[in-house]
Amino acid sequence: MSNSPFGFSNSDDDPDKDKGSGGGPGTPGGGGGAFGFGAEGFDPAALGQMFTQMGQMFSGMGTGGASGPVNYDVARKLALQQIGSSTPVREGSRTAIVDAAHLAEQWLNEATILPAGAKRTEAWTPEEWLTNTLDTWKRLCDPVAEQISGMWTSALPPEAQQMVGPMIGMLGQMGGMAFGSQLGQALGQLAKEVLTSTDIGLPLGPSDTAALLPSAVAAFSEGTELPEREVLVFLAAREVAHHRLYSHVPWLRQRVLATVEEYARGIRMDFGAIEDAARGIDPSALTDPSQLEKILSQGAFEPQTTPEQKAALERLETLLALVEGWVDTVVTAALGERLPGASALSETMRRRRASGGPAEQTFATLVGLELRPRKVREASNLWRTLTEAAGIEGRDGVWAHPDLLPDASDLDEPSSFIDRLAGGDTGTFDDPIAQLEEFERKRAAEKADGDDENGPAPA
Repeated sequence: MSNSPFGFSNSDDDPDKDKGSGGGPGTPGGGGGAFGFGAEGFDPAALGQMFTQMGQMFSGMGTGGASGPVNYDVARKLALQQIGSSTPVREGSRTAIVDAAHLAEQWLNEATILPAGAKRTEAWTPEEWLTNTLDTWKRLCDPVAEQISGMWTSALPPEAQQMVGPMIGMLGQMGGMAFGSQLGQALGQLAKEVLTSTDIGLPLGPSDTAALLPSAVAAFSEGTELPEREVLVFLAAREVAHHRLYSHVPWLRQRVLATVEEYARGIRMDFGAIEDAARGIDPSALTDPSQLEKILSQGAFEPQTTPEQKAALERLETLLALVEGWVDTVVTAALGERLPGASALSETMRRRRASGGPAEQTFATLVGLELRPRKVREASNLWRTLTEAAGIEGRDGVWAHPDLLPDASDLDEPSSFIDRLAGGDTGTFDDPIAQLEEFERKRAAEKADGDDENGPAPA
């Protein structure tokens, strides 16, 4: 599975990519341009033929009037095809999952000050996971797809845009269908392998519902050589711990989604490379979905990594690592002495992340982010160190405001973060809001000192 958004990879990270030397249709001096529009004009007949064939393709695939940056009708259909037929959840499995979550909630009460966040616990089939998470996937995928979709149309020369008029929407439909196709394939595979609704570290399902997938849990248990009941309690504890955090840290969900949008705004395309690649495209290929996928997978259509993207991805990676590290810390504290296999299961989950599990691979495909295991492991170490220094209340109080959270550099030096936040006195962790106010006061004072050094602001 590709590790970049919608199957695109970052061309500046590929040392083997051909930068465009030698002869052929992709070299400077060749005729034509993007989609047949060259610097010396374009062929109206070719343009009309292309859009006629695209319309036939959309009609033949039954996409109807679907619009938007991602065709979710196509995504859902392909995902269901990938899932195939699944066995309904037995009542015994539902009861076991509800009981495991109830037990885990009781134990977690001793490990965190955050109260239970899920009001109900459910057992989902893969189809139910798809239905209950698709709305969140839309929020994650749309910002990236909108940026890329807008760039396809902006690549057309002005005279072509004027001539095409309303038909230019077909280009958006083409991109939406391509994105929907890849999204559907990824989600269909993921639906059969995820263990819980938060397996990817994000609150994908309804905010008040904890959910486990019995078929995937059973398959996961087989490889652990531990009692399935023990594995079930462990996974239920991770699920309800995620819900505690996302339910009682009101800014967290929006911060994650906003950071994805920041990433999307930084996307840029190499339009020169697109023009070179499009010179040899036969418009009739647009009627064949397999040829369309091949065209869109060419290196010329890859988004370029920008400094803004890299900064946004680092913030998102750090935030998700902090979430996973906190969950790992509180679950270990809650279950460590109660479940003999808890330590082994925690290590199994770490190896699952390290080997690029299905959740990480899918998120990398759709958003362009890989959750590096090093970050998660070091985030866990930071939360454990903070618990020892400040206690459970001090540790959980850091989530009171985003400005209190550690940044990427703090994961490497947790002691520096603790000293900076506590000012050398860990007792001040008892009032995290007071710490935030002190932090903001110092920042304002530093800004005022800087203004004094630079002189008065111009009138």
